[in-house]
Amino acid sequence: MRIIVLVKQVPETDALRLDPATGTVVRSEESAIVNPLDLYALESALKLKDADSSIQVTAVSMGPPSAETALREALAMGCDDAVLVTGREFGGSDTWATGRTLSAALRRIGAFDFIFAGEKATDGDTGQVGPEIAAFLGIPVATYIGRIGWLTGAKSADSTGRGRPLLRVERVLEDGIQVLSCRAPALLTFCKAAGDPRLPELAGKRKARKAVITKFGFSDLGIKQEETGTPGSPTHVVKVAMPNLTRKSEIIDARTEEGMNAACDRVIELLEHKGLIVRGRKA
Repeated sequence: MRIIVLVKQVPETDALRLDPATGTVVRSEESAIVNPLDLYALESALKLKDADSSIQVTAVSMGPPSAETALREALAMGCDDAVLVTGREFGGSDTWATGRTLSAALRRIGAFDFIFAGEKATDGDTGQVGPEIAAFLGIPVATYIGRIGWLTGAKSADSTGRGRPLLRVERVLEDGIQVLSCRAPALLTFCKAAGDPRLPELAGKRKARKAVITKFGFSDLGIKQEETGTPGSPTHVVKVAMPNLTRKSEIIDARTEEGMNAACDRVIELLEHKGLIVRGRKA
C-alpha cells in the first residue's frame, strides 16, 4: 500500500516577497522551509505507517533543484522514498498548471492508494492545488482533515474493487466536525487539527543524507509546454504594487504631568469634534 505526500518548499513568512517585474514569488535557498501545513499531512501518513510497516510513504515535490532539501527533511522524518519534479519548463506555473503537472507526475509514479497534502501553502494561500490534482486524476477529495483512522484496515483491492482501504476522516468545519468514510484512491488535505508533526531523529537524518531522490523532468511527464509553466497558466499577475499608507500623526509626549494634561485635553477635543461627547457629560 502506498501513500503519497505532497511537499512544497516555501519562503519563510518574514522573507516572503514578490518580484515586481514578473509578479512571482522570489525563492532563495537561504530562506526556504517546508510548507508548515504539509508537515501535518506528512505526520498523518507516518502515523499510519507506524501502525502498519507494510505502508510505503512517498514524498513528492515540484520546484527548483533546491527543493530537494525539503524532500530530505521528509525522508529524515520517516518517508520511504522521494520524487522531485523539476525543470525550467515548469517555472511560473500557477495553481492550475501546478495541479496538471503534479497529476502527470503521480501517473508516472504509478499505483497509489491515497494522496495527502497540506490544506494550503503559505506562499500562495489558495488551497487550490490539492483539489485540482484530484480533479485531473478523477479521484475524490476531502479537505480540512484533522484526525484519521482505518475503518476496514489496509487491504488490497480485488478485481471488483472491493476490499480497498477505507479511512475514517474528520473534517474540521466552522460549525463542528464532519465524519466521513473515504475509500482509496482519494486525496486528502490536512489542517493543524491533524496533530503536531514529529521531529527528525539522528538516524533519520543520516538515512536522508544518503538517500537517492528520483527526479522527473519535463520530458518524463508526457505533457506539452502549453500545459505547464507560464504558457500553461491561465492566471497571471499583471501588476505588483505596495499600498501607500500615509497618516498625518500628532505626537504628544505624555511622560510629564504637563504632557499628560495636554494629551487628555487633545483626546477630549477630538471626541467633541466627532460629536461623541459634550464637555462635562457623554453625548
